[in-house]
Amino acid sequence: SAELAPDSEVFLAFSTYATIVVLKMMLMSPMTAYFRFTRKCFANVEDTGMAKTPEDKKRMLRVDPDVERVRRCHQNDLENIIPFVVIGLLYTLTGPDLSTALLHFRVFVGSRLFHTVAYVLPLPQPSRGLTWMVGMGATFSMAFRVLSTTHL
Repeated sequence: SAELAPDSEVFLAFSTYATIVVLKMMLMSPMTAYFRFTRKCFANVEDTGMAKTPEDKKRMLRVDPDVERVRRCHQNDLENIIPFVVIGLLYTLTGPDLSTALLHFRVFVGSRLFHTVAYVLPLPQPSRGLTWMVGMGATFSMAFRVLSTTHL
């Protein structure tokens, strides 16, 4: 029977890789703020306090393509990293081999890191799409293991 013990090698590996991608996702917020400040582009009027005139405030309340690109990347992280964390945790309960688990975790983390680079720079397609598919494949593979080892 599988254990979700703090000393389980698979659980410790999962904890490490899940922490890496969650921290990466969290860093998208400061990156968005950086782009907002460097582009002087804000979504809320109270954030335009540095403006000297009402016209400057109006100019700062706009949509900027670079800010929106980072926000879409962050949204994509939310749509992919949260399922990875939930399914990965359940996956650790199925008692996978450490080498197989590490492969899943490393492939997912690598795909998300490269996805962010491909999204924010941006790199030409299909680089971003392929990295998304690789990460999704790793998560679906773990989900398949969870569903195929549970008792319905």
